[in-house]
Amino acid sequence: MSFIASRMAQIDASGIRKVFALAADLENPINLSIGQPDFDVDEAVKEEAIAQIRGGFNKYTQTHGTDELRRAVSAYYERRFGQPLDNVLITSGVSGGLFLALMATLNPGDEVVFGDPYFVMYKHLVNLLGGKCVMVDTYPDFKLGAQAVEAAITDKTKLLIVNSPSNPTGVTLTRQELQSLADVAERHGVLVISDEIYEQFHYDAAPATMAGMSDNVIVLNGFSKMAAMTGWRVGYASGPADVIQEMTTLQQYTFVCAPSFAQQAAVRALEQDMEARIAAYRRKRDIVVNELGPAFDVATPGGAFYAFPAAPNGDGERFVEAAIKNNVLVIPGNVFSEKNSHFRISFAAEDDVIRQGVAVLNRLAEEHYNAGN
Repeated sequence: MSFIASRMAQIDASGIRKVFALAADLENPINLSIGQPDFDVDEAVKEEAIAQIRGGFNKYTQTHGTDELRRAVSAYYERRFGQPLDNVLITSGVSGGLFLALMATLNPGDEVVFGDPYFVMYKHLVNLLGGKCVMVDTYPDFKLGAQAVEAAITDKTKLLIVNSPSNPTGVTLTRQELQSLADVAERHGVLVISDEIYEQFHYDAAPATMAGMSDNVIVLNGFSKMAAMTGWRVGYASGPADVIQEMTTLQQYTFVCAPSFAQQAAVRALEQDMEARIAAYRRKRDIVVNELGPAFDVATPGGAFYAFPAAPNGDGERFVEAAIKNNVLVIPGNVFSEKNSHFRISFAAEDDVIRQGVAVLNRLAEEHYNAGN
């Protein structure tokens, strides 16, 4: 008799972890695989966390989070976008918020629409909960368009997930493009989950949010990317009062609350000036695009810190294996897609490391191209 629940057959081990396993024997690899900032948490934020711990703020908070942080994230959206957030729930990271949102809304057989490529959790969490993934092919420009989404909606569609800026492509949607998606969802009675964890990382166009675009939008955001607080596990959700209430009820029986001292420190993180960091990441983006461009077909990422180039000869997995053998860590595109034609680069690394990795990838591209012709 197996003790493993049958639902576990709906998911498999992360493809990113498989890459790390392949790279386990490498010494000092050129790592362009990790989806976390290469800068550290601000000193002021660290000091606030230390002060809170030493001051005894170490117990459970209210399930919905501290009132101070809930007010602060609403005020942050009002400053940045002119749109305060209502019904704020503090979550254990955006991943925790995503899990709660899906648990609170998804019935077995419900359809969830999202773009392909996609963040890995979307597919696996939907499958785990018995939903059906309806993936909209966004190749080659990776823009999730309202017309394509509307064509994918059926009478079983419950949710639309939107991620801008996107992981793994770095592609961004304008305010008008987001509004068009919100309009389609509202017209068909579909709930939207807007994953905005990379909203600080915009390099060209003005940043945009789906907050306030419809009464049927759940906004998810957090501190892992903008403040490098990946291990602190603090995020937030805002949306329809009834959905947020059910997410809060679920949090009582799962995460209980986000880490207490980290919530207090997150208030300080919302006050930090990101201008210099965004300028640095724009420069990193340009290094990748300018130096990979001649050898690879790559859509210019307008945000986040990823690029999603097409692999030579259309085999992303094979090319990634070759890259790893040459001490460069990147992720095959089929981790994030139903296709195996691309691979993901994270440029959350020092400029010199990015240049070293790009040089190896260019050399391998030439070798693979010649081998295939």
